[in-house]
Amino acid sequence: MDEASLRADMIEGLEHQIGETLDEPVLAALQRVSRDPFVDDASTAGGETGRGGGNGDRSLAPATVVRLLAALDADEGDEVLVVGAGVGYSVALLAEIAGARHVHAVDIDRGAVALARSNLSTAGYDAVLVDRRDGANGLPEYAPYDRILLEAGVVEPPRALREQLADDGRIVYPRGTAVQTIAAIEPDSAGDATDDAIDDDTAPTGFRTVETAGPARLQPMLVDGEQRGVERNRTRREDAERAEQGHFARHGWEQDWIDWDDRL
Repeated sequence: MDEASLRADMIEGLEHQIGETLDEPVLAALQRVSRDPFVDDASTAGGETGRGGGNGDRSLAPATVVRLLAALDADEGDEVLVVGAGVGYSVALLAEIAGARHVHAVDIDRGAVALARSNLSTAGYDAVLVDRRDGANGLPEYAPYDRILLEAGVVEPPRALREQLADDGRIVYPRGTAVQTIAAIEPDSAGDATDDAIDDDTAPTGFRTVETAGPARLQPMLVDGEQRGVERNRTRREDAERAEQGHFARHGWEQDWIDWDDRL
């Protein structure tokens, strides 16, 4: 079976899985972007809501990607920030929707940044900016953003991200810790509930929830010191750094005094 047929089967399966027809922009992006540069064979075995295997366990299950993008509701020309670059697949889909030069992605994990850059380049999306940043601080240099997508679980989006959102923008994130719901929030300039707000809204002050989907099961947002390959125990980390830098290695000059008497 050729790639186009496989992709058509995947899309049909996704619509059945989420129980609704995909919006045209998301559908068109799925049809244009190949998953091959972004995942290996093992990653297709991931669960419905969480991350798949392969590529360091960074790739989101396709159903989760679709739910996130559908809730984000991005349009062509929107300035988009993705927090949590992962393998870059959802970033590539957004590049198809909004335009590659309008999409920016950050990740606190240097390995993820390198992987996303490589995958996006292979897939032909070099124009997307991927930078190593603490996602909680966003990317203020290119703010404001029309759409901000968090690919990490949080109780509520960090303040810096909310401040970098355009007045009529939208933030989508997996809300919660162990049990998560994909939530889309928008600024509530009036400060009052509106017809499209969700009952029992738990959006941050000054925002309203306009859409929910789910469930979801994403990794929590990391802070410095929690990314992969970083030793969280300070003593062990500093000892390892000193050893790597040769802190206790002989430099030569400090031993010269032993021979000084012979040299006089």
